[in-house]
Amino acid sequence: MSTARERLQQALARATDPKGEGARSCLTVYPETARIEADAADARAKAGQSLGPLDGAVITIKDLFDVAGEVTRAGSAVLAKRGRKAAADAPAIARLRAAGAVIAAKTNMTEFAFSGVGANPHFGTPGNPADRKRIPGGSSSGGAVACADGIGEITIGTDTGGSTRIPAALCGIVGYKPTQKRIPREGVYPLSFALDSIGPMARSVADCFRTDAVLAGEKPSALEAATLGDIRIGLVQGMVLDHLDGIVGPAFQQALAKLASAKRSDITLDALDIMHGVNERGGIAPAEAYTINRTLLAEDGDGVDPFVRARMMRAAPMIAADYIRNMRERLQGIARMDVLFDRVDVLAMPTTPIVAPTMEEVSTPDGFASRNALLLRNTAIANFFDLCAITLPLNFGNALPCGLMLFARHGNDARLFQIAAAIEKALKA
Repeated sequence: MSTARERLQQALARATDPKGEGARSCLTVYPETARIEADAADARAKAGQSLGPLDGAVITIKDLFDVAGEVTRAGSAVLAKRGRKAAADAPAIARLRAAGAVIAAKTNMTEFAFSGVGANPHFGTPGNPADRKRIPGGSSSGGAVACADGIGEITIGTDTGGSTRIPAALCGIVGYKPTQKRIPREGVYPLSFALDSIGPMARSVADCFRTDAVLAGEKPSALEAATLGDIRIGLVQGMVLDHLDGIVGPAFQQALAKLASAKRSDITLDALDIMHGVNERGGIAPAEAYTINRTLLAEDGDGVDPFVRARMMRAAPMIAADYIRNMRERLQGIARMDVLFDRVDVLAMPTTPIVAPTMEEVSTPDGFASRNALLLRNTAIANFFDLCAITLPLNFGNALPCGLMLFARHGNDARLFQIAAAIEKALKA
């Protein structure tokens, strides 16, 4: 088995290779501190000691996490220019360090984490590992590309409407969105107070599982896969299956065929009517994002990605009565959705209805808006209804990556990981 130092050196070589995507996927690389962390992990291993399942794991983190003494850019040239330095590591990052993780780099992202596309006009858009002319998905774009390209084993992102699961699905890896309250969000540049979650992306369910436990401050345990025949899967019908492209549609059907031995039933999400009504009144994330960045937009709005700025500015006329009504109706929707999990263990659907668009296809306002809406359509359900969720890669010889997404009841993260482990095994069979 290779040492932490050897795996780190491989990650650093890929991150700094001028022929690769490292310069676009990794905005800050930490060769000195990471080598110290890797050598310390190797010394513990040699002495027969361990800080836990992440000891020596090479990890990258999204650009919106505070790191002591550094500017937290959140993918923004304006924040980079303003130069406010963090006083301390975000609690999530502190937990990773305490667990012996080797933090190799900070990764690129959509500015302020506000799109599912993953484009960044300030620092460059990392090309999709399957086709460098295509987008990576967002907002945790650089992390997904870095992980898929072998720059570390695990990456830490955030997920407000799909920002770990969209890039994971489009780049062919696993992405996890936990029950929001399990992982502290202090020291993380916010997009939406109501909807933001912190979660890992990795090349396996097991790697996401061990990372999630550390982030949540939970005692690590072994991941035991559920028995496929015992799992009650609700196959979601209706809107989530609309407009599946020529790759996603067949891959999703192949995935379902692999899960034939599970207890399957068709499910309709009646509570989506509540989510649609809330979104028609301006939603939740746009209002909160505008509130967070209102002063910055007034002072330096010309320096913000115009697509991101336009999405935020649409919330400027929103009145408090509509925002309050949206928040109250969301609570009603959460209660209504929760009832479904008396009948099923997980809900299943395609992660995104389309594979990664080309960068050219999202270069215009209309092209960006239409594809961003499609990419977020299915994933945003988990955030609105306060569920935990995971995306698993579908690899059936399809030309481009796509994913199978599973939702579980709020707080049932441990059970979701057991189910995901069983389904991951079945998909690979």
